[in-house]
Amino acid sequence: MRRLLRVYSIDVENADDLRRLAELRARAVHYLTENLGLRLDEAIASGVPVVELPLLASGKGRTQRQACVLLKVMHIMYHLDARELRTLLSIPDHSLYELVEQSIMVLFDELRASGVPVVEFAWSRKTPDSLVTKLLVKRETSAARVFDRLRFRVVVERFEDVLPTLHVMLQRFVPFNYVVPGQTVNSLVDLAPLDRRKVDAAESNGEAPAPREAPNEFSATGYEVLNFIADLPVRVDALLGDQERASGNVVFVLAEFQVMDRATAIANEKGDSSHAAYKIRQHQRVRERLLRGPRKGGTDPGDGEAERSGASIVLPVDEKPPGSS
Repeated sequence: MRRLLRVYSIDVENADDLRRLAELRARAVHYLTENLGLRLDEAIASGVPVVELPLLASGKGRTQRQACVLLKVMHIMYHLDARELRTLLSIPDHSLYELVEQSIMVLFDELRASGVPVVEFAWSRKTPDSLVTKLLVKRETSAARVFDRLRFRVVVERFEDVLPTLHVMLQRFVPFNYVVPGQTVNSLVDLAPLDRRKVDAAESNGEAPAPREAPNEFSATGYEVLNFIADLPVRVDALLGDQERASGNVVFVLAEFQVMDRATAIANEKGDSSHAAYKIRQHQRVRERLLRGPRKGGTDPGDGEAERSGASIVLPVDEKPPGSS
């Protein structure tokens, strides 16, 4: 139970955290009873210690569903409060990214010490130029829609280690319920048997199966990766004043995780699958959007070299980018 709550940046030894959980519970009970007219057993509403609610939700019996319902509402309120707190804190994103990186590094050291076969662990942040490119190739031009400003790359020894490592990650430091829907790309692991089970379960419940995530249009057909975006809780106690503490002590930061085996990682850096080739395809699309049409001759194989050498692209006098005068 302690490990589960730790994933959500909740310390059961911290009196402030326990008070915070009790407050969330009371607010969730009020919402369910006053807005939805639901009745909760006294044990669920206030009787059992709040840290034991996940145990009741994972068990069986009359109170199991009530515990699940209450925890669901508490999760939503926890997340909303964290979003509100982020708007109150006048700190730059890079300071929050540092906090995430520090916490993830500590956890990965623990994983390696426990025998998880991680052979490479790296993190990076999108540069300002990369953010501009990302937004120019997207139909949505809102910076809020860029999910991968902070990225963690995990490479394990063998292909057979990928899923067990992912399982440990989702238990130790990535809250599975805060994985962003529709932002997972899997070209590495064959999930056909699992997909069939999901379709069967959806049909038996009278639901439509969830749509598949669209692949990245700039990735090569041979590029393989298991990639997902998660909203990570980050403690910001040291940055808070009395006013901000009313919204808790946690904010959320979006981060991308890439998981693959060593052989796949090596193959992904060759030929058309390489990052350099990926960037060339992205830049070509940006030119097409800015110039309102495909560039003559298609993709320039020397594109990357032209950028590194400081070469410029001259706009034809009869072709001006949108918004120019």
